[in-house]
Amino acid sequence: MHRRLRPPGFMMAVPAWIWLAAFFVAPVLVVFWYSFGYKPGMFATHANDHLSLDRYFEVLTPTFFDTFRNTLWIGIGGTALCFLIGAPIAYWMALKAPARMKGLLLALVLVPFWTNFLVRTIGWMVILSPEGWISHAMQAIGLPALDILYTRPAVLFGVVYNYLPLMILPLFVAFDRVSLPVREASKDLGANRWRTFTRITFPLARPGIIVGALLVYIPLMGDYITATVLGGAKGNMVGQMVASQFQTAQNWALGSAMAIMLIIIIMLSIAVMAAVIWLVAMPLRLQNRIRVEQVAS
Repeated sequence: MHRRLRPPGFMMAVPAWIWLAAFFVAPVLVVFWYSFGYKPGMFATHANDHLSLDRYFEVLTPTFFDTFRNTLWIGIGGTALCFLIGAPIAYWMALKAPARMKGLLLALVLVPFWTNFLVRTIGWMVILSPEGWISHAMQAIGLPALDILYTRPAVLFGVVYNYLPLMILPLFVAFDRVSLPVREASKDLGANRWRTFTRITFPLARPGIIVGALLVYIPLMGDYITATVLGGAKGNMVGQMVASQFQTAQNWALGSAMAIMLIIIIMLSIAVMAAVIWLVAMPLRLQNRIRVEQVAS
């Protein structure tokens, strides 16, 4: 009998690499190429017959850095709030909720994605407006009217609502993979619930936490719909500047340079935050290593 030939393992990933190259790498390279061009006239969008770095020098202005500072504040704050809200929900869904209810709970988490992103954001504009039902309810009990629309907190409310499912889902998968026997073994060895969570459950769920943070932080930094609808001038984000150059000013070269700068800044900020977390966690790692060596000896 002839032995059936199997393709190498890496061949199974070829469709994914083709998809990634066609719909991510190629568009980014096009934007990168446009960033070296210029706007040739009032009715033209771009030209690349003369290449230069002038568009990048146009980007590096105080206005851009102020807008980026605001974007970074909203990005980090929104990601942190999504984690603080999503982690207890995902933990309860994965480890405390009845097994027969998990499918329904996951469907409820995904319900917001069944509605258009813009429609959801406009819904928050109605809710947070001084004429909204929350404001009327506050006035009915003697509190001042709610007046946070077109501010940073309003943008923060919007991004947390829009991106919270992207945090809950990977956290749910991560917590769900922490098997019951492992947690029971920790309790049998004398660990209480808090010690079991901090020493067993949380470390094993760390990959899901990282994935959830990246899934929220990266698209949030480029979001411009939430900032436009809920933030106004006070909630301006870099994504709005990029969109305005492509859609309003029709200056694709400058918009491309802004987009590339945003990508670079996002990557640098992720690297800095990862380094800070690694340094903060270093004493804990050293303590655990010392305990392991003491037990082994």
